Amino acid sequence: MIKNSEKRSSISLFRTSDHACSYKEDHRAATIFLDPTIPIHKSMNSRLSFLGFRRSGSHLYKPDCSYCNACISCRIPTNAFKFKNSYRRILNKNKDLNIVTKDNLTNDSFYLLYERYINDRHADGDMYPVTREQFEAFIKTKTTDTHFTLFYLKGTLIAVSVTDILENGISAVYTYFDPNEGKRSLGIHSILYQVQLAITLNFPYVYLGYWIKDCQNMKYKLNFRPIEMLINDEWVLIK
Repeated sequence: MIKNSEKRSSISLFRTSDHACSYKEDHRAATIFLDPTIPIHKSMNSRLSFLGFRRSGSHLYKPDCSYCNACISCRIPTNAFKFKNSYRRILNKNKDLNIVTKDNLTNDSFYLLYERYINDRHADGDMYPVTREQFEAFIKTKTTDTHFTLFYLKGTLIAVSVTDILENGISAVYTYFDPNEGKRSLGIHSILYQVQLAITLNFPYVYLGYWIKDCQNMKYKLNFRPIEMLINDEWVLIK
């Protein structure tokens, strides 16, 4: 059990009103979020990630639902991570990709890939229908410590990962990819790439955001065990 010993300083937080939950039918949800006028710098992002917050565009937020605590923050401890055979196969399958890191997304191909991905994989979710305004707010809005990892196959963009560099790890903010390249397991590959990056940078954690037990789209996160989950304000190692 990992004690939450980090000092908590005073910051301005706001709470949304109750609204329909995106993950559990017939449930109401609410979030607390950092004052949007406060810049999201590395120190702030690191401290709040440690406390279970998540970045979405210009917001650092955390679920604060009145009758539900299903959303559990999770992170991969890189010193305990094992590249098992299935992961090595995925890495080998994608050895032909050209990987480029950029500070910004500057042309239309990034939006068009995002549009295809959401239309194919999340047409039943609250990100559908896709708009350019949503893409600008959710994907392109960044901190000073955000970078975009671009994956190309023979010159064609097939995946984009949004990553925040923290003081003690990295945060895998979001990844989207070509839905026609399912055999490549690009979502898993992007996490493996970020784990490799964290190891190279000598960072102990890769933050994966929230895990919800009954959410099919989040089940893959448990495959990265041993994994740490934030339970009752303490990071607990799940083997």
